[in-house]
Amino acid sequence: MLEHLLFGNLTLEAIPLHSPIIVGAGLFMVLVALAVVVLITIYGQWSYIWNEWITSVDHKKIGIMYLILSGVMLLRGFSDAILMRSQQAIAAGNNLGYLPPEHYDQIFSAHGVIMIFFVAMPMMFALLNIAVPLQIGARDVAYPYLNSLSFWLTFVGAMLCNASLVIGDFAKTGWLAYPPLAELYYSPGVGVDYFIWSLQIAGVGTLLAGINFIATIIKMRCKGMTLMRMPIFVWSALCAMILVALAFPVLTVTLALLFLDRMFGMHFFTDFAGGNIMMYINLIWVWGHPEVYILILPAFGVFSEVVATFSQKVLFGYVTMVWAIAIITFLSFVVWLHHFFTMGAGADVNAFFGVATMIIAIPTGVKVFNWLFTMYQGRIILATPMLWVTAFFTTFAIGGMTGVMMAVPPVDFQVHNSLFLVAHFHNVIIGGVLFGYFAGIIYWFPKAFGFRLDETWGKWAFAFWVLGFYVAFMPLYVLGLNGFMRRVNHYSDTMYQPYFIVAAIGAGLILIGIFLQIGQLIVSIKNRHALRDRTGDPWHGRTLEWSVSSPAPLYNFAVLPTVDSRDPFWAYKETHLAEGHVHPKDLHFQPIHLPKNTAAGFIIAMFAGITGFALIWHMWIPGVIGFLGVILTLIAKTFSTDTDYYLDAETVRRTELAHLKEAI
Repeated sequence: MLEHLLFGNLTLEAIPLHSPIIVGAGLFMVLVALAVVVLITIYGQWSYIWNEWITSVDHKKIGIMYLILSGVMLLRGFSDAILMRSQQAIAAGNNLGYLPPEHYDQIFSAHGVIMIFFVAMPMMFALLNIAVPLQIGARDVAYPYLNSLSFWLTFVGAMLCNASLVIGDFAKTGWLAYPPLAELYYSPGVGVDYFIWSLQIAGVGTLLAGINFIATIIKMRCKGMTLMRMPIFVWSALCAMILVALAFPVLTVTLALLFLDRMFGMHFFTDFAGGNIMMYINLIWVWGHPEVYILILPAFGVFSEVVATFSQKVLFGYVTMVWAIAIITFLSFVVWLHHFFTMGAGADVNAFFGVATMIIAIPTGVKVFNWLFTMYQGRIILATPMLWVTAFFTTFAIGGMTGVMMAVPPVDFQVHNSLFLVAHFHNVIIGGVLFGYFAGIIYWFPKAFGFRLDETWGKWAFAFWVLGFYVAFMPLYVLGLNGFMRRVNHYSDTMYQPYFIVAAIGAGLILIGIFLQIGQLIVSIKNRHALRDRTGDPWHGRTLEWSVSSPAPLYNFAVLPTVDSRDPFWAYKETHLAEGHVHPKDLHFQPIHLPKNTAAGFIIAMFAGITGFALIWHMWIPGVIGFLGVILTLIAKTFSTDTDYYLDAETVRRTELAHLKEAI
């Protein structure tokens, strides 16, 4: 009895020793983790990592941790893509390939979950943390401790998802886990439970982060920064976070109802017992389609910053940009049903959502033309961030046009659930979101780390990424139009095989691009002194974040700025900077109020992870311990009084003089 309360359904049989691929991947992950632990121990860096990173509430360091998490998970998620493409390239006719069907099902489910929740979302919050407080002239986000908690909850969700690789299995349902396949009768294992709790924990972290950034942008803008003086990236972040606050509670409730179905035999989504499968599909897409715009809106903000900077012009049509973002934010909630035109809702309903989907393309088109008009007659610098923007124009346009095609219900009836849909989705998410975030990472990298990324390596990585993308996904349009369904791990008609071979070659080219990005990072760290960022460089943008040193000090601004235009740093450069030299002003430094580091966010997230793992395996004693740990840590943090301190004026003065000397 005690053993069951402690270990639940977890036994040694949960480790898939019968699968050499899974065992090999699991051993690789464990060995990498052990190597990191050993290196930290050898170099005696545990104290530094704990004090400066794990317990940090500095938005810039939290942004860097989000960035590291997204980079690691990109490698993990892309390994699934390589497995799928290589399997499909060889699994034709009598050749069954090397992946068993049940493992292939786990791979495509995990790939979607990882890429959306643990690559794109952390990458977005990395950019928001690095840039938004600096752009609005704030010293941190509104709730620094909540920011730390949000990151660690996301981290724990990602680790739960990874644990499913070696302990048990992951969902075999697709990345949105539709019932009835996700119900206990059809998925009796723990895969769907891993899906539920990794997303549930990470989703709570995302919701808290969204509320935090809304409060930050609304309440912490510096003096003179009215709403219509905010940088476009801040506008895009605000609208994306409003979508987070509205959409993620729906995801939380949907997953909770599915959990109740599986754990306690309830029947919210079981047709044979009075439930309704379509209720789940409506709920999941009421969250799911705004999620697409949660990801793409900050990328639009990045494009606005990058295009203006590297065209050396004021952004064309600022007001129309703001209104386009606001309209997209509203319309993103009235298009969800185009994901299931084939489900029998009727012609009237399909027509409404089809028209709404076409309308949402209009403000997106407005933004594209604004960027093109900004570039028109500009003195364009083809640095790597700008190259990613140029790749976006064509790639996203193809994704947008195919999306409008599928907004016509009769067309959707023909290509629904086919590889045409897969190609469209990747056109939008990779061509829009990922290309945009790559541009933003390179653009703000010196602001986070103090030096730039090497341009030569960056351009080679760009070339392989873009070439690989087109080679990988254009054949899928052809296959989809020929009726080839997605999620197929073997096909008997060898006529399709050449297309899959080409697609696999494209995935290989993207892999080379990823390796080149890793090489770019290594080379840049090695040459960081030569690549050091200097104030006044033409690379710098027009907004406030470039008015402080790179990397920014702990307090961001020694004296909180006052702005009187939409491009405050551009005006500052013209009046105060000449030939790369900074002309200091007489500043009266004051003590700065700052929050202390805290381990509360990390501890709560770890207890939440224990609770999630225990619920997956029905381990009741660890589950109770984890839940009580969350509650008690929250109470202890709530009643803690030692939460902040003042940085004295002399320390601020010395820091500013050191940064001034470095800039000159």
